[in-house]
Amino acid sequence: MLSGEEFGRLFETFERTAFRLETLAVYDVEEEREELERFLAGGDMGPDWDDNPWVRSMTNKGKEVSRVHVLRSPLTHYLRYELAAYPGNIAAGESIGIIDLAEHDVSGLPDHDFWLFDDRAVYQMHYTPEGAFIGGELVSSDEIAKYQGYRDQALAAAVPFSQYWERHR
Repeated sequence: MLSGEEFGRLFETFERTAFRLETLAVYDVEEEREELERFLAGGDMGPDWDDNPWVRSMTNKGKEVSRVHVLRSPLTHYLRYELAAYPGNIAAGESIGIIDLAEHDVSGLPDHDFWLFDDRAVYQMHYTPEGAFIGGELVSSDEIAKYQGYRDQALAAAVPFSQYWERHR
């Protein structure tokens, strides 16, 4: 299982595509705590919210970054925060879709997060019950086709973030 910096290096070494399926209602990210509090208090979120530099560091190299977030309305405080940051990710080149299970019954997707890199490596994400990242576990290469199917199903079922956000902001 890879954690911290080891897992972070995957975003420097993938060559073409990185896809994420997100499934949690709350992520406990230490680096986000202060920003989350500022967001909930209605504070200024700063320029990184307009064009996410982490996403831009990948897309400027011609790499594709995409995600589908599977969630359920009403949104948690954390999801309101995370989704409010998505326009800056999109401005930086990330493609984001939303599946709201309160609006669309989608079955067959896993109940866990994963990253699929270059259609050849899948990492299942592990979190504490509170949403703190434990690590990413490399999935057997025998399972890659299954995860590609999950990606394709999620992309087909998702609505573009802008459509979702227009209705739920």
